[in-house]
Amino acid sequence: MKGFSSVSRRTRFVAPALAVVAVAVLTVAAGELQGGQTGGVVTVLDVTGSINPGTADYIRAGIEGAAKDFDRVVIIKLDTPGGLLSSTRDIVKTIMASQVPVVVYVAPSGAHAGSAGVFITLSADIAAMAPGTNIGAAHPVGMGGKDPEKDGEHLAKKIENDTVAFMEGIVEKRGRNKDWAVKAVMDSVSITASKALEEKVVDLVAVSVDDLLVKIDGWKVKRDGVTTVLSTTGVRIKERPMSLRQKITTTFSDPNIAYILFMIGILGMLMELYHPGVIFPGVIGGICLILAFISFQVLPINYGGVLLILLGVVLFIAELYVTSYMILGIGGAVSLLIGSLLLIDVMDPNFLFDKEYGVSGWTIAPTVLVIIGFFAFIAYVVLKSQRARSVTGSEGMVGVVCTVTAGIGKDGGKVFYGGEYWFAESDEPIESGSKVVIVEVRGMVLKVKKTEGV
Repeated sequence: MKGFSSVSRRTRFVAPALAVVAVAVLTVAAGELQGGQTGGVVTVLDVTGSINPGTADYIRAGIEGAAKDFDRVVIIKLDTPGGLLSSTRDIVKTIMASQVPVVVYVAPSGAHAGSAGVFITLSADIAAMAPGTNIGAAHPVGMGGKDPEKDGEHLAKKIENDTVAFMEGIVEKRGRNKDWAVKAVMDSVSITASKALEEKVVDLVAVSVDDLLVKIDGWKVKRDGVTTVLSTTGVRIKERPMSLRQKITTTFSDPNIAYILFMIGILGMLMELYHPGVIFPGVIGGICLILAFISFQVLPINYGGVLLILLGVVLFIAELYVTSYMILGIGGAVSLLIGSLLLIDVMDPNFLFDKEYGVSGWTIAPTVLVIIGFFAFIAYVVLKSQRARSVTGSEGMVGVVCTVTAGIGKDGGKVFYGGEYWFAESDEPIESGSKVVIVEVRGMVLKVKKTEGV
């Protein structure tokens, strides 16, 4: 009885402890099943600039990595003027197929989700914006209210209709304001964050990522018929940077970078042509031109603008060899400036860009001035060389004063010039020691005459 009593006492203490542990395990398990767990990781992807293949690869890799690591949520911080339509479609498909809930957050204040950014934002499970941001202008081409039948823009109209259908598919799946979304494509409308929340274009407005995590805690996300309750309390934020390859692709998709590379390439090749054998300018110019044309593959380039820039360069070169009284030079400067302004074609139907997207005026102005300055310097050097007397060869000898070392008669004589003795002849006899000036070079014989005063 004594041993039984001891066992009973141990049982009285062990049984409640086991019960507490069981309740705790069941609570955690229930929390896991209902999505109410605390802790965990939230992946943050920072997308700034144009939407291009590098951006699409970055978002795809980030979402796949988050799914592999069982992260709670993926937040895409977005600030874009637009981008390549094919890359936009790839990103939307990646977001739609994600195993992890995706939040697109237009931030920070002053950011803009333009054109392609509208499609990406509205495709998210949760669309959020920071105060002071705006969204809209998702036009595929610059229709401008024109009649496509009258203007012969059948292809543009087809692309526009296809883009509208693309947008309708997104908002129908996400349950957002379809009327506004269609207007964003058809009429290029744009609204602020507060208005977007009021119009139910986005789900919420948050001042920061931390504020966003607080507001989406407990949010219900439905995917493939399964509802998940988000738990973002006590999560750890993991910022995923771009890989080197993604950074290079994204950097070269900047129109300012592409424009500068193009201009450096042209200057480098021209310097090599003016000074053959220098090598370095030619190598740098060739590399920059190749990189510029790579950039042109992911940008809406107006090749009419490219031709105007090249025409401007040709006119500058012609100015060096043709007396045009600066007409060719002025034409080259105008052609270069207009070509630079028209280089980016926001009307290209394969791209979704904000109308103001393009090469910055702050980039164009100094670059054009540098090009004009370069050709002005070359013109000055060429003009100076044309006016200067040659100092080499036979032409450089004419007009030089030298000394007669052997008297010059009918059979000629000798003069001392340039550290050497030359045969010389003259129309009149000249005594040895006299100063003479060279008037003509006939092979190895110099024709001379007396200097004035001798």
